[in-house]
Amino acid sequence: MRRVTVALALLLALSGVAGCASVPGSSPVQILRRVTEGETAVLPPGPVDGTDAGGLVRGFVEASASSTDDYGAARQFLAPEAQQWDAGAGFTVLEPQFDTVPAPGASDPSTDVTRIRIRGTSVGRVTSSGSFEPAPAPVQIDVTVVRRDGQWRISELPDGVVVPLDEFRTHYRGVRTWFVDPSRPVVVPDLRYLPSFPSRAQAARVMELLLAGPSGALLGAVGSQLAAGARLRSNVALSETGALVVDLTRVGDLDEPGRRLLAAQVVLSLAEVNVARVQLLVDGIPLLPERPVLSREDVADLSGDTQPGADVPALVAAGGRLRELGAAAAELPGPVGNGGFDVESAASTVDGQRLAAVARSAGRRLLLVGGGAEAGVSEVGLGAADMSRPSWTPTGSEVWTVLDQTTVARVLVDGSGPPRTGQVNADELAAFGPIQDLRLSRDGMRVVAVVAGGLYTAAVTRGIDGEVAVRNIRRLRPDDLGEVVSADWRSAEAVVAITRRPDRLVAQVSVDGLSVQGLLVNNLTPPLGAVAAAPSRPFLVTDQSGVWSFAGGDQDAWRQVLGAAPDAVPFYPG
Repeated sequence: MRRVTVALALLLALSGVAGCASVPGSSPVQILRRVTEGETAVLPPGPVDGTDAGGLVRGFVEASASSTDDYGAARQFLAPEAQQWDAGAGFTVLEPQFDTVPAPGASDPSTDVTRIRIRGTSVGRVTSSGSFEPAPAPVQIDVTVVRRDGQWRISELPDGVVVPLDEFRTHYRGVRTWFVDPSRPVVVPDLRYLPSFPSRAQAARVMELLLAGPSGALLGAVGSQLAAGARLRSNVALSETGALVVDLTRVGDLDEPGRRLLAAQVVLSLAEVNVARVQLLVDGIPLLPERPVLSREDVADLSGDTQPGADVPALVAAGGRLRELGAAAAELPGPVGNGGFDVESAASTVDGQRLAAVARSAGRRLLLVGGGAEAGVSEVGLGAADMSRPSWTPTGSEVWTVLDQTTVARVLVDGSGPPRTGQVNADELAAFGPIQDLRLSRDGMRVVAVVAGGLYTAAVTRGIDGEVAVRNIRRLRPDDLGEVVSADWRSAEAVVAITRRPDRLVAQVSVDGLSVQGLLVNNLTPPLGAVAAAPSRPFLVTDQSGVWSFAGGDQDAWRQVLGAAPDAVPFYPG
């Protein structure tokens, strides 16, 4: 097998030839130029003369982060007999700290042949589809090095690459590819990673990823307007007007809404790699005749990356009452705000038009749902000894909660009648232990959950038989987070969690677990009890004295926004 990178390039080139028979005779003649023109690769430095065997292997691992010229930088560390190394056979990302030490039983380094062990901890792997999958585990890889003409080179090594996380971040960039929400006419993001160089090759790679379908994390949860046999008729190229020409074939029959969704998938994905204008064709004819050249603004209304409106305030449940969280801290009208219900936690829809609340009653928990505080809320026949903080789907037609840390329940409030209760198949998630917290993402495609103190993400799948399930479960950063208390969605690509770990009380974690970043924790008094997050809003946490806010940027400390409320549960819409 030749290397994956070469195979993909050949496949892309051949796809253009195979589709030429369907070019319509009326297609306009265009002057095109290759997107990859004019770039010269700059490779990391090769081995330094006089480097010892361990140092040579370390240099090889660091150089392996660059895939340019079929991993040309890393190949400089290889002896001629090792040049058949297949870099595309696997891609493991290591923690930044790793060792290169003599392997057990290795020859004395004064000889001309020895073995060196690469020793570290895997963060996870990057798949051939460019997605990251967490897989923390010890890593030990032995390679053979030989000394010839006074210089060490690697003569034998296993296929695949191992790359330190810091080098991966230097040489790769995250991009969002967009796929279709099967339950509503919008597209939603799916995080992938592309080589940062050459930048002009990224548009072609994005199209490869779209044609290949969603990542394993969202498999079964999202769809695509690109049929299984769809492909490019020719390589993507720039027209003389600067638009990127993308000519597809075998896309199948699409109605007008389907064509617009396909346009949104392509245009929003390419916008991630700085493609501002796309001339999107199917068999040489514009996909949308009324808009032969498309920009992000033309399809922005089809993005399902939902954000709470700026005019919808954060709320907080404290002392059994709901109130706005702000300077006024006014209690909400009606029994949810005046103490008529003993409210423990709550959630509002993204637009703030509907409210769900968990209330304590005679040692049990009840779920209340309604059109908002002023419209009133009522019981929906769902009760348990314990009930998690609720969350809403993006349409506001379902609210989810966890009963007794075992059963994920949903209540349908779609306006077709009184609220109806249903269940979510979360057996795979519950197999890891008690479900202590669960939050739907604001695009409705995923959940983040705290299960037996671990942080997990999973996809929400909806079958044609009406079954709703939680699948494709990933545990995120167990060694870095320790025991997790609660979590919320910062964006479609990131979650924020509070933990029992003193040096990382609050952490932001990418949805795939690739990155984890501790937030400032001064002013906070642990243990923390609740957390809330939303795009472009300050982080909110509850400590032993009340609710605190942190907006980042130049802010150098958390600021208290509600005092004397250690039981408070703040929340943003969604």
